[in-house]
Amino acid sequence: MLALAAMNKTLITTVALAGLLLAACGDDDKSSDSADTTAATIAPGEFDLASVPVDQEAQQCAAGKTLEEGKLVLATGDPAFPPYMLDDDPSSGQGFESALALAVAKTMGFDGDTVSWIRTSFDTAAAGSDTGFDFNLQQFTITEERKQVVSFSDPYYTANQAVLGYADGAGADVTKLSDLKSLKLGAAAGTTSLQFIEDVIQPDAEPFAYNSNADAKAALDAKQIDAIITDLPTGLYLSAVEIEGTVVFGQFPVDAGGAGDQWGLLFPKDSALVECVNMALAALAESGATAAITQEWMADWTEAPTLSKD
Repeated sequence: MLALAAMNKTLITTVALAGLLLAACGDDDKSSDSADTTAATIAPGEFDLASVPVDQEAQQCAAGKTLEEGKLVLATGDPAFPPYMLDDDPSSGQGFESALALAVAKTMGFDGDTVSWIRTSFDTAAAGSDTGFDFNLQQFTITEERKQVVSFSDPYYTANQAVLGYADGAGADVTKLSDLKSLKLGAAAGTTSLQFIEDVIQPDAEPFAYNSNADAKAALDAKQIDAIITDLPTGLYLSAVEIEGTVVFGQFPVDAGGAGDQWGLLFPKDSALVECVNMALAALAESGATAAITQEWMADWTEAPTLSKD
């Protein structure tokens, strides 16, 4: 896995430089067959789209609620980047959001030729200007402002806090939260990342607060601090594109405190399909599929293991 992860990080860098850079529960009256298929049985590293069962309740819910009867139109960005989509191919199932979207579709009974993809810009979709899709995923953070013009599913991912530094720097041996106490840490002022340093890590030295992630990046680049605390997606981007020679040493579990933004699948405002997708997300969470997808593409693939709280 380490060798593969190293190759994958190279791919992240190459692709990013080229362009850039769970869940509402259904009713308890499911059939026994459906309930059996959603038992928590999928372990991290064992996800296989072919084995995802159709959830009968979600399938019945989705009938007649898509843009085109019997078909599902998904949307993503142009281009789409790793680790969310590999090789800018959302239909491959390779990448965090590609795998998750196709698993949701399969759970509702859509598979193969009944699923198609279109491309939209992030801004127009978030503003409610694009509506030619059943749902869209481009790491959209759920916010009250956006909910005025679009609808969201239940969260499918929470952007955990992560630690970024030089591969040969003072944070290279970090495996748990307490390892960070002796380091000089920095983060953007006014962010949950800075609050995470102060309230959760509680370092021996006062953390450095910067006006922006760009300023924190400059301080790390100048070796004025040992590591940056930021949300995982930002850390992956900084490592792949902005600061050569750095790595994301790891991410912290949600229950460590200071979790970042929650992402949701985005729908045209008041779409009747939202409740059906939430049923699908609940089934995937219950089966362990969502956790397995997240582990494969947001931890193992990106070389960002979950660090211990102790």
